[in-house]
Amino acid sequence: MKHFFNFSIVFLCMGLSFVQAQGLNQQQTFLLKGSVVEEENYAPISGVDIITEGGEYAKTNGLGEFSIETFKGDVLIFQSPDFTAVRHRITSNEDVRLVVKDYDGPVQKGRSSKDQLHIQYLDSAQNTINTSLERSIDYITKSIEVLGKNPNKRLLSQSLTSLSEVYLHYQQNDLAITNLKDALNANKTSKAQLLLGEALLADNDFEGAEKELKELEKVKTLVPYQKITLYELLGNVKRAQGNTKTALEYFEEGLRIAKKNQVTPKVTDLTSKIGETYADSNKQIEAEGYFDSSLELSKKENPKRAIQESEKVADFYSGSNRFTEEIQQRKNSLNELQKLEDKVVAKENGILAPDTITTQKINYKIGRAYAAQNKLNEAIPYLQRSIVEANNENDLLIKKEATRKLSEVYEYKGDFTKAYETYQEYVALVDTLYSRKEQEIGRLSRLNREIANKQNRISSLEQERELSQSKYSLAKTEQQLFETRTKWQKGLIYSLVFGMILLALTAFFFYRSNKQQKLNNNLLALKSLRSQMNPHFIFNALNSVNTYIATNDERSANRFLSEFSVLMRTVLENSEQDFIPLAKELELLKLYVKLEHSRFSDKFDYEVSVAENVAVENFEIPPMLLQPYIENAIWHGLRYKEQKGYLRIEVKKLSEESLLIEVSDNGIGRKKSKELKTKNQLKQRSKGMGNIKKRVAILNDMYKNKVDVSIADLNEDETGTKVTLILKKD
Repeated sequence: MKHFFNFSIVFLCMGLSFVQAQGLNQQQTFLLKGSVVEEENYAPISGVDIITEGGEYAKTNGLGEFSIETFKGDVLIFQSPDFTAVRHRITSNEDVRLVVKDYDGPVQKGRSSKDQLHIQYLDSAQNTINTSLERSIDYITKSIEVLGKNPNKRLLSQSLTSLSEVYLHYQQNDLAITNLKDALNANKTSKAQLLLGEALLADNDFEGAEKELKELEKVKTLVPYQKITLYELLGNVKRAQGNTKTALEYFEEGLRIAKKNQVTPKVTDLTSKIGETYADSNKQIEAEGYFDSSLELSKKENPKRAIQESEKVADFYSGSNRFTEEIQQRKNSLNELQKLEDKVVAKENGILAPDTITTQKINYKIGRAYAAQNKLNEAIPYLQRSIVEANNENDLLIKKEATRKLSEVYEYKGDFTKAYETYQEYVALVDTLYSRKEQEIGRLSRLNREIANKQNRISSLEQERELSQSKYSLAKTEQQLFETRTKWQKGLIYSLVFGMILLALTAFFFYRSNKQQKLNNNLLALKSLRSQMNPHFIFNALNSVNTYIATNDERSANRFLSEFSVLMRTVLENSEQDFIPLAKELELLKLYVKLEHSRFSDKFDYEVSVAENVAVENFEIPPMLLQPYIENAIWHGLRYKEQKGYLRIEVKKLSEESLLIEVSDNGIGRKKSKELKTKNQLKQRSKGMGNIKKRVAILNDMYKNKVDVSIADLNEDETGTKVTLILKKD
């Protein structure tokens, strides 16, 4: 567990009083030098991060020294995993020394000449990272070579981590990922794991990045700056995945830590990112509030940071079609940029990134915004100025875009001569850019070959090191002890695994046996219920035939028996099935109702209606499920009605996956029917309805709630009956 340290800052010269915060961005900057040492013998401490509230960053080299751009009144923040953060306000341009008491981090004193040379090479690689990729890699290769064939794993990890930082700087993400994994294998550090998460994110491997970063959430030894970076990267991952809610939670947690520890640059960065995330969600009011805050915060940092944030806010206005506000914001940025000696604000140190801010780019965007408002006369001067500045800076890409937009503006104005001349210039620029692009591709190909050769050299050094280490194996007795212990552990593991597999198989077979038994019971119950229903239906049908015979209506009896035989054949064919096509069931019901109507034609009329949008061929229904309800409607509702009644069967579409089937009659109703029945009839009807309910319950248990049946009175005076059945497709 880390413990707290006491610190003292020794100044080579004490001086001037500090400047108030509100005037920071107007202060004259200078290069401040300093060092970080431990108290016992003033041995240097390398790898300490130094940041300023103005947004600058540096790191101590192998001699514990650093230099950083700052101004009077700015605040230095010293951060390291090996001691708590230290803050110091700059009051003069004299050198600063931080002395760490009770330091127990990596030993710096008594370092061998080999280790010193290793650190020097890494320092040289950091110093050349902005100017030469090849030289940086060469220095890191030498830092690995001096470690020898049996290197210190911590130092080897430092070299591979530095190499990964170089690759990340030049957007060689795949090489950065490979070397960071090697660095973590050599010596696992929070810094390397954070960089791996960043590299995986840059390579669009969001799941891999989240996995690495999530592991760091459990690490309690992270210094505040690392925690802030961790939550910022996790927020970036979630934002890239489109999960803005979780992204905001991570950004806000990082912002909370940054405010608590007064890490001013990160407060600005995270406030801005929260604004961008709200803008992604089209929450304009929230986004604007955070952008306003980030803009005010950036003004308290250095001018370049303020310009970056100003342009980000202008981009937000542009995306919201608020062109007037965009133009005013970009004009402010342009005025501030022209005050700087260096008229370029790059968001990636040392390389001209696509989002680099230049006067020609701002002028082009102002002209474009004016054109979007159809203010063509105001747009022309800014586009012309952008072309001239881009030509002076050899920025062909902006020159091409500004020339194309200027040609469009002339065309909108109706000045086709100038539009044509400008368009010809645009075509010429496209040709020039194409030629330059080919040259750039050739240069990048050569650079990639050189990088590959250097990476192969580093890989071969790693292979040589591994081969050399294989010669220094453990003693034979230690190896035998290790193998014995390994065998015992494997035997224990295998036994546990076998026991778990056996337990899992037992549980599986027990579950499957119970499930099969339940299925068999359900099938037997269904078969029993069907056998009880079919004789009941046959008895009622034969009863109708008997009526014709008793009245000597031979022709009607023959016709009835012919249709009855068709009905019986269909019923018997379906009696062994749990479900039949709905179309087949409807045909059976039509035949049954026709037979009953032929006997009771003076008692009721009927209608079977299927909606046009119902695809009956896509649905199945338990056979003879609706027939008992129709039989009850005729025999117990319509038959006792004094006037002629009406039976209606409707099939409607509820959704693509379900149908509604309604059987309604305007008979005497259930209450009056019950009063007219004998006790025996009531018992038989109750038994029949009970069978149907049991059958529906079993089928729903087997087929996951496929059928739902309900019965209600048709009218408020308790006359008539309506049976509603909901049938699902699956």
